[in-house]
Amino acid sequence: MRLRDDFVAVKVPATTANLGPGFDCMGMALDLWDEIAVHATAGPTSVVVEGEGAGTVAVDDTNLVVSSLRLALDHVGAPQVGIRMRCRNRIPHSRGLGSSASAIVAGVALARALIGEDEVLCAQDQLEIGTHIEGHPDNVAPAVFGGVTIAWADNERVGAIQMTPPAGIQPVVFIPGFELSTTSARAALPQSVSHSDARFNVARSALLSGLLSGAAEIPEGSSFHDLLMDATKDRLHQEYRRSSMESSAALVDWLRSAGLAAVISGAGPTVLSLEPVSATIIRQAEGAGWRVVPLKVSGAGVRITRGRLAGPTGTAD
Repeated sequence: MRLRDDFVAVKVPATTANLGPGFDCMGMALDLWDEIAVHATAGPTSVVVEGEGAGTVAVDDTNLVVSSLRLALDHVGAPQVGIRMRCRNRIPHSRGLGSSASAIVAGVALARALIGEDEVLCAQDQLEIGTHIEGHPDNVAPAVFGGVTIAWADNERVGAIQMTPPAGIQPVVFIPGFELSTTSARAALPQSVSHSDARFNVARSALLSGLLSGAAEIPEGSSFHDLLMDATKDRLHQEYRRSSMESSAALVDWLRSAGLAAVISGAGPTVLSLEPVSATIIRQAEGAGWRVVPLKVSGAGVRITRGRLAGPTGTAD
C-alpha cells in the first residue's frame, strides 16, 4: 500500500462525554474545532502548535496526533514517512472536552488522507483504532461521527450509533482555569457500585437516549425540559469525583438549582449545560472565573479538508 497524497489536512471537533448518566458510552460533538495539516517528508518529524497546548504538548514523534497517525499507517501496512505537522488548536486540554480523543481521531484521519483510498481506514476503522488507543469510545465516537452518539465496546468489537438531537439541545460549556487529567478523575471512582445505583443510571440513560433521539413523545402534563432534568441525573461518577473538582461540582449544583440540565463534561472539570443559559447566569459565572462558551452540536465528525478524500470521512448510519 502506498501514500497517494503528501500534503493533507483535517479538522476535528471537540466532544463532551457521559452527558450525566451515560458513563463511558454517551457523547456529543461540539462546534469547536482543531485543524491539523501534515506534509509527508523524507526528513525528521517536526510539529508546530498554535493555540491550546502550545509550548506544552510534544513536538516530536511522541505527539499524540503523530503517534496515532503512525499506528494507523502500521495497522493497514502503509509505509512510514517523515512528518511535518502544523496544529491550530482550539479545544482546551485536560478540561473534559475530548482533546485527547480528538487528537487520536485526527491522527487516524490524517493517515487515511495520506493513503487516499476511500475503503482504507473508514469511519468504523477510525472508531476501533481510536478506542484501542484511548481505552473507551465515549469521546472517540462523536469525534468520528458527529452528533450525539451511543457507543459500546466488547473485547475487540466496538460499535456506535449516531443521533441528531432536537433543537432544544443547545450546549453551553463553563470552562475553568485549572486542568484535571482523566487518569486522576478515574482514580476517584470505586471498583463496584450498588445494584440500585446501576438501575438508577440505566433508567436515566435510556430516558436521555430517547430525548436526544428527537423521536420521544412527551407525555401530557410534562415537558421536554422536565424530562431532561430527570434524564441528566447520575449516581455512577459525578459525586465520587466531587473532591477532585469541588468548584465544578458546586457549579453543577448551582445551575441545576436554577433549572438548567447541567452535568460534568466528561471527566471534568468543564461543566456542560444542555440548554441555553441567561445573560445573568453567564455574567455571574464569568465573575467567578469561568469562561462561558455557548456552542452548537456539530452534526459532523472529523473531516478531511485537504487531499483527494476531502469531505466527511463517514457517518454511523
